[in-house]
Amino acid sequence: MPVDELRALQLKKLQTIVAYEYDRVALFRTRCDEKGVKPRDLVTLKDLARFPFMKKTDLRDQYPTGLTAAPLKEIVRFHCSSGTTGKPICIPNTKGDIEVWTDAAARSLAMYGLGDEDVLQVSYGYGLFTGGLGLHYGGEHLGCAVLPTSAGNTEKQLMLMRDLGSTAIACTPSYFLHVIEVAKKADIDFRRDTKLRHGIFGAEPWTDEMRRKIAELSGIIPHDIYGLTEISGPGVAASCPYCESETPGLHVFEDHYYPEIVDPETLDPLPDGEEGELVLTTLDRFGTPMIRYRTRDLSRLHAERCKCGRTIRVMDRIKARSDDMLIVHGVNLFPSQIETALLSVPEVEPHYQIVLTPTETLDLFEIKVELKAESFSDGISALEALRKKIFAAVKQITGLSPKITLVEPGSLPRSEGKIKRVIDNRR
Repeated sequence: MPVDELRALQLKKLQTIVAYEYDRVALFRTRCDEKGVKPRDLVTLKDLARFPFMKKTDLRDQYPTGLTAAPLKEIVRFHCSSGTTGKPICIPNTKGDIEVWTDAAARSLAMYGLGDEDVLQVSYGYGLFTGGLGLHYGGEHLGCAVLPTSAGNTEKQLMLMRDLGSTAIACTPSYFLHVIEVAKKADIDFRRDTKLRHGIFGAEPWTDEMRRKIAELSGIIPHDIYGLTEISGPGVAASCPYCESETPGLHVFEDHYYPEIVDPETLDPLPDGEEGELVLTTLDRFGTPMIRYRTRDLSRLHAERCKCGRTIRVMDRIKARSDDMLIVHGVNLFPSQIETALLSVPEVEPHYQIVLTPTETLDLFEIKVELKAESFSDGISALEALRKKIFAAVKQITGLSPKITLVEPGSLPRSEGKIKRVIDNRR
C-alpha cells in the first residue's frame, strides 16, 4: 500500500479506536479529561502525542477486566501474563481480535518463507501465555501442518521432529539452545538427521551474536518474531529476508499496530532513526484496546523503504528493555552487553548467569560462565588464562570489572520458557 494511503488508513482507525476507548473505559476517559484532550482533537497522526500513555501497571491495577471495552458476550478468549511479581495482567479478546492476531501471525510465517508444505513445531507454552496458541492458529491459517508439542519433554520433541519431518520450530531462543544441547548428547545432527530449516524465536531479548551462534550450531535460519500479551501476542512485527541479511530488524504490521518511539525519560516523541522506547497502539482490537502502550522495549523506526517492497516500517530488533537496565557501580548495564561479550569468546557456551550481591562496600558483580567441555581443563594456568580472556571481553564492552566464575557444562539452570539471566540479590 502506498505510504500516504497507509497513513490515511491509520488515522481513520486511530480516530475510531480512541473514540471507542474514551466512551467505554473510565480510566482512559479520566486521563484524557485531565490532559484536556478529546477524541475529536485527533485530526492528524501527530495529534496522537497529545493523548495519555497506558502501561503494564494499569492492567494490574485494573485487574481483572477494568480496561475491557467490550461486553462479556463478545469475549471469546482470555490471555494472561503474570510476569514475576504482583497481580497478573488479563487481556480479554473478541472474535475479531483473535482474527486480526491470527492474520498477523500468518503474515509473519509467510514472511519467513513458510507455506502449506511445512511442518511447524510449536514449542512455546500453551495456555494463558500467548506464544503457543498465537503461532498455532497462525500456522494453521497459513496452511502449515502444526505440531503442538508445547514446551518441555525435549527428548520426545526431538523424536517427533525427526519422525514427522518438522521444517520449522517456534520457541524461545534459550529453549532452542537447550534442544541443541540435548540433540548433541543423543548424537542428533540437525543438518543430517532432520528437515529443520527455520527457527521462529521470540518472547525474550536475544543478541545478534546469539543469532549467529544458533545458526552455527544447528544450520537453521533463525527468525525474529515480536509480540507481547498486552498488544496481542507474536505477530506484531516480523523479519523479512532483507531485514535478516542486511540490517537486522522487523517489519511492524502498521495497519494493525501503530508504532511510536519516545524518549524513555521525557516521553517526548522521537523522529524515525532515533533510539528510544517503543510505544504501540492497537488499531483493530476492541476487547481490550491499548492506546499508546509503553512496551519498555528499546528500538528505533526506519523510514527508508525496505528492498522487499513493503511500505510498513522496519524497527530495530529488541536487544534490551528499559526496565531490564541494571545499575552496577554507577554504570548502566544491560544483560545483552554481557551476552555480546561472552559470545565473542570461542571457548564459552551460550549459557551464563549474572549475580549481583550487596556487600558493605561495592556490590559484588559476578558472572557465572559455562565452558565448552573441551575447554574445561584441570590445568589451573589454562583456566586462569581463559578467565582473564573473558574478563577482558566484558570489561571492553561494559567498562566494569566483574568476578568471572567458570562452571562446568550443563551446570547452570535451563528454561523451557523465558530464561532468567539475572539474579539481583540487592532487591
